[in-house]
Amino acid sequence: MMYGWDGWGWGGWILMALVMVVFWGLVITAIVVGVRYVAGGTSQRDRPIPDTNRAEGVLAERFARGEIDEDEFRRRMTALREHRS
Repeated sequence: MMYGWDGWGWGGWILMALVMVVFWGLVITAIVVGVRYVAGGTSQRDRPIPDTNRAEGVLAERFARGEIDEDEFRRRMTALREHRS
């Protein structure tokens, strides 16, 4: 036997506790990443948001610059809104 050797003392216990926390953290992270990968990998915030008012915005900009008159603006805006619904 090894007489006179006390082991690592408190430092060993603290080190073992930290290694165990890191180990379980890695295991849980791997499970979460695996589930996300299998489930599709993208969340709602990663998907592009369709801009439904883009055509209306472009039309409004053209009207503001004077490229089209008010009658054409109203006619095209009505046509856009009819095709949307």
